[in-house]
Amino acid sequence: MKLLPFIKMHGLGNDYVYIDALRPLTAQMIYQEDMPALARRVSDRHTGIGSDGLVLILPSKVADAKMRIFNADGSEAKMCGNALRCIGKYLYESSFCHNTTIHLETLAGIKTLLIHTSPNDDVIEVTVNMGTSIGNPHKVFITDQPLEEIAVATLGPKCEHSIQGGTNVEWVNVLNRHEIAMRVWERGSGETLACGTGACAAAVETMNQGLTDSEVTVHLRGGDLLIRRDEQGVIYMTGPATESFWGEFYLD
Repeated sequence: MKLLPFIKMHGLGNDYVYIDALRPLTAQMIYQEDMPALARRVSDRHTGIGSDGLVLILPSKVADAKMRIFNADGSEAKMCGNALRCIGKYLYESSFCHNTTIHLETLAGIKTLLIHTSPNDDVIEVTVNMGTSIGNPHKVFITDQPLEEIAVATLGPKCEHSIQGGTNVEWVNVLNRHEIAMRVWERGSGETLACGTGACAAAVETMNQGLTDSEVTVHLRGGDLLIRRDEQGVIYMTGPATESFWGEFYLD
């Protein structure tokens, strides 16, 4: 019986099962696994571990580590801001990469993370340089309708499949020039408590429409993210990352 070690982490409730494939024995265990199928198994909240998806932390030839992310339905995503912050925390606190600047390879390019620590060297927050493109497709609806009244479970699937390949969907209330509130439907996962790339997309859209300034706090169901866009158009996302528990999962 093969037991696959994993770490459960979340960013504002956007939770994933993380596999540390930087470790040779773990990498060997998953080498020939069907990753979409494994993602569906571990993500099931009744028969699996329960998560919004599966994240692999892999060796990289061009960065400190590489991220691959699979949604709960097994589809592969290019990026996840919440997952990036969690990986940054894990790499720093496990001393695999004990630097306050960490570079991660993703399908959307190399992302740079700035680690913010407490006096006892625990990771408090992580800032991600998202670049000028956040990697995943998003459809943003800015509305005056209270978010709790929006039928996300009904509208989400329709909007997700409205374009080929699917899209993430955000519904946004502008509260003032420095704050917005948001609900999100993530393609392949459904409604989640938070979405880092979605928060970036929502904030930038309100900035582009002149509704907010260049630094915005995004209030999500799971907590808050700070999104900033500099004069060159580079987007920075700052928020927490939380480790829930470690465990082992039966592979066969």
